[in-house]
Amino acid sequence: MHTAPLDFRLATVADTELVIGLMREFYAEDHLDFEEARVRRALAALLEDPRNGEVLLWLSETGEVVGHAALAMGFSLEQGGHFALLDELYLSHAARGRGRGKQALAILEQRANARGVERMRLEVNHHNELARRLYLATGYVDDTRSLLTLQLAKRLRDARA
Repeated sequence: MHTAPLDFRLATVADTELVIGLMREFYAEDHLDFEEARVRRALAALLEDPRNGEVLLWLSETGEVVGHAALAMGFSLEQGGHFALLDELYLSHAARGRGRGKQALAILEQRANARGVERMRLEVNHHNELARRLYLATGYVDDTRSLLTLQLAKRLRDARA
């Protein structure tokens, strides 16, 4: 069976509610906390300022939106300067398979390269072995590191209390 190439369009501020809906699906499936106010602030910053990155909307053969990806720009001395963070990659169940994940990664890598970065990074949850295998099979390397997070606002609020 022939699979049509995966198509996309860039999300705009007008797509905010659509992207929020896709994010809800993705976060529920991947067991992530969905803090709507925080997500909305971050999404607005991404959609309003292309220097921060971009959101791609994946399209079916009929033009229906079937997922999204968020490519965010970062900076690291260790990474040699600017790098792209594949912050989110989501395809609805109906859009999965047929090499769509590999197609999506290839598109994202091209978009990152067009921004002049030499490295892409991503994170994958430990329970998502299918995604991990996809990333490893397409050339991503396990850095054998742990990602740690600190909620600064909470810490500062607690310190003042």
